[in-house]
Formats: sequence, structure tokens, C-alpha cells
Amino acid sequence: ITVNAVFNPGAVAVDGTTVLLVRVEDRTGISHLTVARSADGLKGWEVQRAPLLVPDLGTHKERFGVEDARITQIDDRYLIVYTGYSRDGPLVCLADTTDFRTVRRRGVIMPPEDKDAALFPHTFDGRWALIHRPVATQPTQTAHIWISWSPDLHYWGDHAVLLPAREGAWWDAHKVGLCPPPLLTERGWLLLYHGVYD
Repeated sequence: ITVNAVFNPGAVAVDGTTVLLVRVEDRTGISHLTVARSADGLKGWEVQRAPLLVPDLGTHKERFGVEDARITQIDDRYLIVYTGYSRDGPLVCLADTTDFRTVRRRGVIMPPEDKDAALFPHTFDGRWALIHRPVATQPTQTAHIWISWSPDLHYWGDHAVLLPAREGAWWDAHKVGLCPPPLLTERGWLLLYHGVYD
């Protein structure tokens, strides 16, 4: 199969094997998500022949593809937060899998325009936490990293800015967005983010 590009993978360790869920952009410019596996995470990659998550082109929410998966393991299942591209721009979707061979879509969890999303790997006082980035739609707007809360991974609320884009001439003064899902360290939660300065 000829493709334009393969990039922006979500990554997770599964039974000692590194699993990537890569964005594959086809010749039409539409992206899907495909699984690649490696015993050591460096070489010997085996690419699953069939994509794991193909955009549902018949729906509004994924009309222009799916991309940018971030994977969070919860016990024996893996929650995949990804960007669907609708006619109204990017939106945040959720799916889950136990084996990276079949997947269950759980629907849109943040409407357009929103992306760069990931879940924390456990709940806080019984609620799930989602990091995401509403998109700046005007040239003068900034785009911050937000956090939202849910009791059930379906209904979301208590939205708040978690990490604002800085003001001035900083490298991250126009917009910021999450890279991998949050990582728990001995000093607390580590968030890696990217920034844009215009």
C-alpha cells in the first residue's frame, strides 16, 4: 500500500512488547490508525496488515480521518483518546481495546474544535480526568491546555485551564498542547507539552 506519511504514534508496553498506534495518511490525505509491534521498541517492527481504527467516513465526526492517538492502560484494557476530523474541525473521540486487534468506539467526548487529548491512568475521587486543548480559531486567540472531569467517561464538566500559553515572546506564547499522556513520577505528574509562537 502506498501512503503519504506515517507519524505521530501513541505508544504503550503490552506484555513486554512495544505497541505503537501510528497515524497513517493515505494518498487522499485521509488518516487511519494502524498497529506496529516490536519486541524491543527499536527494531523488528511488525505492522498489522489491517488498520485498527479506520475513520467512519459516513459520519460527520470522522469525515476527514482520525489521528493522534494517545493510549492509557487501565487494568487489562487500553483507552485510546484520538482526534476525529469533522466538517467543523477536530474533535476528541474515545475508543478502547484489550488486544489491539479489535477496537470499540465509545464516541465523541469533546466537540469541535478540540484536540491533543489524553486521559490520566486512574481516577481522582471517583472521577476521570482528561487533558485536552481547545483550538484557537482566531489569529489573536491563544490556545491553552485544559482539564475536564467525568464520572463515567461519557459526560464531561468542571472544565478549567490547566496550563496556559504564556504571554510575550516565549516559544510557547501562542498555543500549547499535550504530547504523551501524563506520567506519574516520584515527584508527581509529569506533563510534556509542545508550544507554538507566532
